[in-house]
Amino acid sequence: MRLGRALLLLGGLSSTAFALPGEPSSPPAAATALAPDGVDRALEQVQQRAASQQRELTALAQEAERVQARTLVRGRAYVRLIKAGLLPVGGGFEALIDHAAKVERLRRALERDVAEERRLAQRRVQVAAQLDALAERRAVLEVQQRALTQARDALLAQQDRAFAFERAFSTGGAHAAVYGAAPGPAEPAELAAGFGALKGRLPFPLPGRAEISAGRRAASDGPGLEMRAPQGSAVRSVFGGRVAFADSYADYGKTVILDHGGGYFTVTAGLAELVVTAGDELASGARLGTVGALRQGYGLYFELRVGGATVDPAPWFGL
Repeated sequence: MRLGRALLLLGGLSSTAFALPGEPSSPPAAATALAPDGVDRALEQVQQRAASQQRELTALAQEAERVQARTLVRGRAYVRLIKAGLLPVGGGFEALIDHAAKVERLRRALERDVAEERRLAQRRVQVAAQLDALAERRAVLEVQQRALTQARDALLAQQDRAFAFERAFSTGGAHAAVYGAAPGPAEPAELAAGFGALKGRLPFPLPGRAEISAGRRAASDGPGLEMRAPQGSAVRSVFGGRVAFADSYADYGKTVILDHGGGYFTVTAGLAELVVTAGDELASGARLGTVGALRQGYGLYFELRVGGATVDPAPWFGL
């Protein structure tokens, strides 16, 4: 189910569609489904647009400073000419006309400067609003990107565990199991004979009394056993071998797969904790962890695989 949810999440998230100033508007509640690469592209476009708008805003501010400086110079000159009044009349009619023409030219230039300042101010407001909208959209996209990244990571982790789980049942011909002589549920002579010699006499992974019933997991292709025991009971290896897998997997929960050599594997699942890691070489009776919660009560789930195929473990325990 977790893998399914990750796939659904990777299929696309909803993002609010923003109508920026100067762009076609969309209803406020409109949403656009974006795939993972779509979110990345959208975020890149937003970042590029924001950078362009920021450059324009900086250029507008610089241009506004130049226009203000020019307006100030012309304004002072205009005031001086106005104060001069009809003084140039002493120079004759032509001087008066020339004076009036200068005043008019300055007045028109000042009007143009004021209009340009107004236009620049309005454009700066528009660009600032666009930057705000882009920042809001960028925040939404970044949240989506983080969610998608987490979903991808979770999916890859699930896939890695699934691959490791399946790969655990293949020795590749390169592994030779080493079995220790530490005290355990099998005699030294039985250890030497190999796992296959224990059929009908395989020791239980739980100490003391345990209630055993048939069980199965959705990811399994064969039967298994559920062994109920008190909470906190130690779970031990039924035979020596190499830890091929030690992690959580699908509906198995925390699982240890032991490669016992000769194509024999045991799957001990539903543990509350793991005290071994992949690659560990364990003796018969080595502690794997403690029992976890079953659908009813506490215990563990156990499978036996031979050559990768799941076989009924009950006969191996003499049941």
